[in-house]
Amino acid sequence: MKRLEEEGEIAADYLEELLDIADLDGDIDIDIDHGRAAVEIVAEAGSERGLARLVGDDGEVLDALQELTRLAVQAKTGDRSRLMLDVAGYRAGRRAELLAVAKEAIETVRTSGQELALGAMNPFERKVVHDAVAEAGLTSDSAGVEPQRHVVIRPA
Repeated sequence: MKRLEEEGEIAADYLEELLDIADLDGDIDIDIDHGRAAVEIVAEAGSERGLARLVGDDGEVLDALQELTRLAVQAKTGDRSRLMLDVAGYRAGRRAELLAVAKEAIETVRTSGQELALGAMNPFERKVVHDAVAEAGLTSDSAGVEPQRHVVIRPA
């Protein structure tokens, strides 16, 4: 637990410097979620638009920023970090969308008894779907090669 808190603090310092350099406003929240440090840049009133640039199209900038933040943490601790970064609630909203897609796919697999391949997803998105599938008692695997890596859901 202490190590995860340290990761969050290092990430927060790194992200605060980044926000200063980019002249963006935002507060930083640190938490621990599912055994990972979780850091979110929260929009201050009126700064939502600026932070949207840190998310980018389909979260591409956010994914890159998360990897840079993980590297900054690793540089300080010497250990690989699994830190999750969110900006202005993007990942939280995306998680809700993915859970709806997963629920529908799970019902299709249960009804048809056939496996179902979903569209390409990034690692965060695949993890959300895998967790939902496991919770529903079905099985899933990732297939394909980035950037076309996707989830295949199978009957139990």
